[in-house]
Amino acid sequence: MPDKTNWKMKNKIVTMGEIMLRLSPPQQERFTQATQFDVVYGGGEANVAVSLANYGHATQFITKLPKNEIGQAAINSLRRFGVDTECIVRGGDRIGIYYLETGSAMRPSKVIYDRAGSAIAQAEASEFDFDAIMQDARWFHWTGITPALSDSAAQLVKAACEAAKRHGVTVSCDLNFRKKLWTSEKAQQVMRPLMEYVDVCIGNEEDAKLCLGFTPDADVTSGQTAAEGYKNIFRGMAETFGFRYVASTLRESYSASHNGWKALIYDGNEFYESRRYDIQPIVDRVGGGDSFAAGLIHGLLTQPSQAGALEFAVAASALKHTIPGDVNMVTTEEVESLMGGDGSGRVQR
Repeated sequence: MPDKTNWKMKNKIVTMGEIMLRLSPPQQERFTQATQFDVVYGGGEANVAVSLANYGHATQFITKLPKNEIGQAAINSLRRFGVDTECIVRGGDRIGIYYLETGSAMRPSKVIYDRAGSAIAQAEASEFDFDAIMQDARWFHWTGITPALSDSAAQLVKAACEAAKRHGVTVSCDLNFRKKLWTSEKAQQVMRPLMEYVDVCIGNEEDAKLCLGFTPDADVTSGQTAAEGYKNIFRGMAETFGFRYVASTLRESYSASHNGWKALIYDGNEFYESRRYDIQPIVDRVGGGDSFAAGLIHGLLTQPSQAGALEFAVAASALKHTIPGDVNMVTTEEVESLMGGDGSGRVQR
């Protein structure tokens, strides 16, 4: 467990990746019905930075964005929550875009990407002073989405991880395999070498298989997510890569509107399985994994045990499913209230 003494004093949590423009038909309209789109800015690592800022941490987000009004709007969306954007590089031609159609009941949500050639995909490691960025950092978080964007983005992640290790920074990675960005073969070729820098690995059963080559003994497609099926791969991952913690969410997907939600963590000695939440109806599940990652980082920095850290992460991410947009707009007090058993939804007066 990382040292929790004066956790706000040793300084910032750094995240790095792509922030995108999200365009969604209002309500739960289909793309073919839409005559207008709701605008939200978000992306895996940016969502983590905002969540952690909401929990009271000093956070800094690293990316590259075009020097135009849309790039500035993305930066402003981070600044309004107190995320440090000082080291964001400006340049490139465009910001990545994704379109989200929110599903309901038996109709799944659908995502269409328009992100090829985005500024961060074309960024070079030489554009960032990672030693200066990591010098006063406590934690560095990235996801498997970023190295999937381009070979240069993969080198960017490696350079950041190397700097983090030079400065004694804890590194976490959410594997986040995206089949629309790369193949499993390419993912394993890139991701496995990057795991030597990672202390805390987060990923579901698909991520572990497609990014690292570990397959759980669990029939997840039928909604069976017994934690026993994950224990062997957690042990194997920890032994192979030297992770201090391995964690995974366990999603039971009954429909687009109804999920079961829990998680599992392993510290090299003991496993802990969290409380299960029944989430129905789901308002917006996008960002659920990011809210789990942010909750786990906060929990590992502030809770006395991995059990407490995991319970905070699961409660936080369960709440995210009730909030529209990419970002988890909850406070530590709201998460702790749910952890304590208050899931009644009664009006707070």
